[in-house]
Amino acid sequence: MRTIELSYPHRLDRQNLPDTVAAIGFFDGIHKGHQKVIKTAVEKAKKDNMESAVITFHPHPSVVLKKDTPHVRYITPLKEKQEILQQMNVDRLYIITFNKELASLEPQQFIDHFIIGLKIKHLVAGFDFSYGHKGKGNMNIIENHTRNEFDYTTIGKVEMAEQKVSSTRIRELLRAGDVQTANSLLGRPLTIQGIVIDGEKRGREIGYPTANIQINPDALLPKTGVYAVKVQYKNETYEGMASLGYNPTFEGDLDKPSAEVNIFDYNNDLYGEELIMEWHKFIRDEEKFDNVDELIRQIEDDERVIRDYFSND
Repeated sequence: MRTIELSYPHRLDRQNLPDTVAAIGFFDGIHKGHQKVIKTAVEKAKKDNMESAVITFHPHPSVVLKKDTPHVRYITPLKEKQEILQQMNVDRLYIITFNKELASLEPQQFIDHFIIGLKIKHLVAGFDFSYGHKGKGNMNIIENHTRNEFDYTTIGKVEMAEQKVSSTRIRELLRAGDVQTANSLLGRPLTIQGIVIDGEKRGREIGYPTANIQINPDALLPKTGVYAVKVQYKNETYEGMASLGYNPTFEGDLDKPSAEVNIFDYNNDLYGEELIMEWHKFIRDEEKFDNVDELIRQIEDDERVIRDYFSND
């Protein structure tokens, strides 16, 4: 997959671009609704012997349009988004910088520059996709803006359990710790990538060595607590338990949550290595224990619960 970063105005020469079928949207999470949009574009491109593309935006529009939103955390930070799209056999990824200049474009200007100008011959979008200044353009009126240069497909609402599959819904579930339902909407486990960094090594002292993960500050985390997780490392997958939180028994003054994972039946040093952690089930809230013995008993109980969960999964 070729990744092309653009801002307004871009300098690409339309004559040098291939005829393309593109899916367009922000696609945070690349959940089942997004997947339907993207797969439709990939399949049509293959059928019509064109290239497939995804057109997305960065950063999130709210960072630019809302003064009280200086930073957004993403279900799929940009690196993870790229990796998933690569796996979906997308040929090219256009990442458009979302800034005030882009937000001020009229709908026709946006279409002329970023759809017709990129030689998109067929556009696929969700029913709620909007474009142009204040979102004045949408899939109900896009026919007025095509200049007969491209066709389009609108994908309707995707539902599960009679609720729309949406990034907003997934965010709500993660805030509640319900990673299982969130995973069902994503169509895969929520993953967070990070490098193993030096920690306090207290886990090793109590018989439960942990890898401390340096988390991408752009990644949206589930609520604090203990989770059943799987860890991907060098093409192998291991089961384990993760603690996401502030270590109240020992610390109590951390300004941001830390993620520590105990990988079952694995004792090698992982310092400096990149791990991918899959979040499978919320086990319990974070607790402050009166002493280390109480903590150890609880961890032993957590391990039994999680091993049972994976053995029956």
